[in-house]
Amino acid sequence: MSTATLSTRRAEFSLLEVCLPGRPPISAGIILRDPATGDFRLRLRRDWESFAGEEAEVLSLLADDLASKLSEPGAEDWLRLCEESFSHTLRLSPRESVLAADLDKTADRLYSRHVRPNVLPFVTHLPKYSARVAAGRFLDDNEVEAEEWIEIPENLRLDPGMFIVRITGHSMEPRIPDGSLCVFRAPVTGSRQGKLLLIERRDVSESGGRYTVKRYRSQKTSAGEEWSHEKIRLEPLNPDFEAWELDNDPNLFQVIGEFVRVLD
Repeated sequence: MSTATLSTRRAEFSLLEVCLPGRPPISAGIILRDPATGDFRLRLRRDWESFAGEEAEVLSLLADDLASKLSEPGAEDWLRLCEESFSHTLRLSPRESVLAADLDKTADRLYSRHVRPNVLPFVTHLPKYSARVAAGRFLDDNEVEAEEWIEIPENLRLDPGMFIVRITGHSMEPRIPDGSLCVFRAPVTGSRQGKLLLIERRDVSESGGRYTVKRYRSQKTSAGEEWSHEKIRLEPLNPDFEAWELDNDPNLFQVIGEFVRVLD
């Protein structure tokens, strides 16, 4: 039996719904509980103002209070009380059983399945592009349509220079797993030295590694107040892969963005 199978346990989740006058219930989030440990995971939408009108501020405060209470001792007793006495505006569905090998990933999956928040560009969501499209947008200043908009965890402050690209390959593992969705920021400001960068290599074919993420290293030479790159080296994080040096020709490569974090 695999380790993954052994670590899988049965958890419980409830759907939090908002019930506004004259409207059907609106899914607002999920509460996931591990009965064996008493641990909770809470996922809530953040677009209250886009659908709740005058109730938005109250709902936001209730959501903050809910998150606070679930992190305190006695959360289980408090949740039971809520299930019995929540107001007409907020409602908890009966608990359902779910298999969970990882509470955080299970909570994210349940939220994605049951809650459909409105897209608030660069407030709660970021655009996902292919690397090629991202290069076209951020290097050539083109307006392009996103493949989709993905909701971002609330602990990351967003700005219009951020975007998402799916990275393939093993050269940046374990920090960037093969197939992971990653957040980048453009343009890259300040020194590039030591940063993880999404780079377009123009010296290769369209089908062979045109876009890559690597750690950027450069050696510079100076003459008075002027300086130039003597050598640019792109380094993998995985020791099974080799670094390579770029020809000192700015037309052969272009930096698209700086790595921020992995999403999944």
